[in-house]
Amino acid sequence: MADESTYEIVIGLEVHAQLLTRSKLFCGDSIEYGAPPNTQVSPITLGHPGTLPKMNKKAIEHAIRMGLACHCEIERSNYFARKNYFYPDLPKGYQISQHTTPICKGGYITIRSGNEKKAIRLNRIHLEEDAGKSLHDVDEFNTCIDYNRAGTPLIEIVSEPDLRSAEETVAYLTELRKLVRYLDVCDGNMEEGSLRCDVNISVRKKGDQRLGTKVEIKNLNSIRNAKRAVEAETARLIGLMEKGEPILQQTRSFDADKGTTFSIRDKEDADDYRYFADPDLTPFQLDESFIAAIKESLPVLQEDRVQKYTTEWSLPEYDARVLTEEKELADYFEQLTAHTSLYKAAANWMLGPVKSWLNEQNKTISDFPIPAAQLARLVKLTDEGKLSFTVASTRLFAYLLDNPQTDPLTAAEQQNLLQQSDAGALEPIIDEVLLKFKDKVGEYKKGKKGVLALFVGEVMKRSKGKADPKVTNEIILEKLRT
Repeated sequence: MADESTYEIVIGLEVHAQLLTRSKLFCGDSIEYGAPPNTQVSPITLGHPGTLPKMNKKAIEHAIRMGLACHCEIERSNYFARKNYFYPDLPKGYQISQHTTPICKGGYITIRSGNEKKAIRLNRIHLEEDAGKSLHDVDEFNTCIDYNRAGTPLIEIVSEPDLRSAEETVAYLTELRKLVRYLDVCDGNMEEGSLRCDVNISVRKKGDQRLGTKVEIKNLNSIRNAKRAVEAETARLIGLMEKGEPILQQTRSFDADKGTTFSIRDKEDADDYRYFADPDLTPFQLDESFIAAIKESLPVLQEDRVQKYTTEWSLPEYDARVLTEEKELADYFEQLTAHTSLYKAAANWMLGPVKSWLNEQNKTISDFPIPAAQLARLVKLTDEGKLSFTVASTRLFAYLLDNPQTDPLTAAEQQNLLQQSDAGALEPIIDEVLLKFKDKVGEYKKGKKGVLALFVGEVMKRSKGKADPKVTNEIILEKLRT
């Protein structure tokens, strides 16, 4: 049995993100997901002779947005190159990509692994077009080709080999998916293939500065499978090193059912692709005003929001991180805080009743029916003691979900849910409770103060949760002193 602790794993990732544009990178064909096969193709997509590509400006903007958010240097002078290789689902026989002039250079993405922060350096982010799709399960004897995806705009985010474990790989992919969603450049849906990951992995003895022979695992379609693939390939590579067997530079795939990787071809080097500038696409220059306008449009990202929530609004870091994990949830929370300065109470509502409803209904915050202004009024009612949190978060909250435009105070009055703070109304109930538990009153007067909770609980029960706990406590204590 190999001692894996004596080895170091070295990982770099290539992540392909489909950009949220309406059309393809070099023509007007739609990129809508789920259309019938080969219905979103044109002579340009299919590479017919005499057709000419035209650049998609929105795709270029998305690439720059991602680069700015990742602290990259934006390349002002750009051109596209032809990457020559043949696959059945690549109709032109070459892919239009960027090689010597990636639009974004350098940069980094900060991850959290355990309690540690780590900056994962980026080599580049570049633009390219996607290939089509080979379908192996449609026909018993033949592979079928769907060219709908061919030409879809992608950015490829290439990291340096800075990752050292399956856990760091998970943290990096999680952060990257969150980032593309925050920036609204990609929906991050790995199941639909709009975010795909290739893992470059090697192992070496700890202390060795030389990189080992690299193996690439292609097209991992979930963060969980990326983790499993890294773990499986690590074990395989260490096993080969322990036996003294050579490690081949290969492209491999991951069998999710078996939990193993398998070879699909020898790995090509960049020279094998015979890159040259695409003669049908002119070089393009990015001026400073264009880049500045994109920078101005960037949203506030998670770390800045966490900083604001914890310093300006005094929220615990846990609350701040959960609230900002998804941009849409953070946006709703900030709409909520525009109507109330009860920040902690508002956070409790978001992390409690609202999150519970979203999880139970398998919905996103965009499906949540209660407007932020209405929820703010509900937060205020509970803070003022007009409603108990229990009643507000169950009965009134459920009513507002079905009647979201109803004013919470009006709804509480209609449903007879407002707390009783009037001593005159509460005293008869309290007297009944103290009379019923005369023996417990005696225990209290002998020093057993814990029975006070029993009295309060019984009053709450008899008032159907409407008794104000604070006022109830005060009246009970006054009566027990006599």
